[in-house]
Amino acid sequence: MTSKLDPMNMTLNQLGNSDLFLSPLGFGAWAIGGSGWEFGWGEQDDQASIAAIHRALSLGVNWIDTAAVYGMGHSEEVVASALKGWAGPRPYVFTKCGLRWDEQGYVHRSLQAESIRRECEDSLRRLKVDVIDLYQIHWPTEDLEEGWSAMAQLQKEGKVRWIGVSNFGVDEMRRAQAIAPITSLQPPYSLVRREVEQEILPYCRSSGLGTIIYSPMASGLLTGAMTRERAARLPNSDWRSRDLEFHEPKLSKNLALVERLRKVGERYERPPGQVAIAWALQNPAVTGAIVGARSARQVEGIVGAADLCLTAEEIAEIEGNNINEPELVTAA
Repeated sequence: MTSKLDPMNMTLNQLGNSDLFLSPLGFGAWAIGGSGWEFGWGEQDDQASIAAIHRALSLGVNWIDTAAVYGMGHSEEVVASALKGWAGPRPYVFTKCGLRWDEQGYVHRSLQAESIRRECEDSLRRLKVDVIDLYQIHWPTEDLEEGWSAMAQLQKEGKVRWIGVSNFGVDEMRRAQAIAPITSLQPPYSLVRREVEQEILPYCRSSGLGTIIYSPMASGLLTGAMTRERAARLPNSDWRSRDLEFHEPKLSKNLALVERLRKVGERYERPPGQVAIAWALQNPAVTGAIVGARSARQVEGIVGAADLCLTAEEIAEIEGNNINEPELVTAA
């Protein structure tokens, strides 16, 4: 992995075979899509979302990751509004395709070439950009080859600069690589979702693929702000109310993990969420971590993870005996 320093002395890591050099943290725009669809996060104020993006950019974050499906296009529109009101250097903009929705907000997968091309045009329009810096297939389907061929064609036409995948396994990445090079993979990775350590992250590292992980704080579970009472009060419009990680018997184990994160964080005067992100970033296969925030204050509480270096002893202390492999959720 090639690295360099930006003008703010932040380490930037090269993303796979691209010319993109990323800050350790990227702004994740899933939650700012709001409610009204199958995997929404409940009600969200757009002005708070824009303020969160601006604060992240002002603190050195240089990339935003969104998707067409987040809020059924709304997240991309909010990102566009944030970019219009930002006077600083333009961040890289990443988005994803392959998840379509109906009028009720229910999601289905499609990698048909015509569908991907239409999605790309729609994303360019909503984001109000001439080119997408990284375009990613959100989830694999049986149409993988057709979909990846369409992605490669969009790259040749200059509509997207680089192409990547999300939630792919090793076999699926090999099938795609036989058609056109993959720039990056976006997998879930956190202390409660470590299954990618076995085959997927080693494959990415040995193959020179960039890896931008999502949900390093387990969708807010490891921030230190999630309590048993708050988990019980999550509204039906928040997909986490249906996530097994936020319910017993897993919830108690996860909250015990948060206390271990809190104990380590107190030594550095850092919150548990920063420690959880720093833990994920220490994996040598990881190029950067996508972290979501719904307010400027939340941004300020997590960006410090970029320069938090944990010792081997602290990593062992955090991990304890809580290594599990939870159920996968079709989200993000």
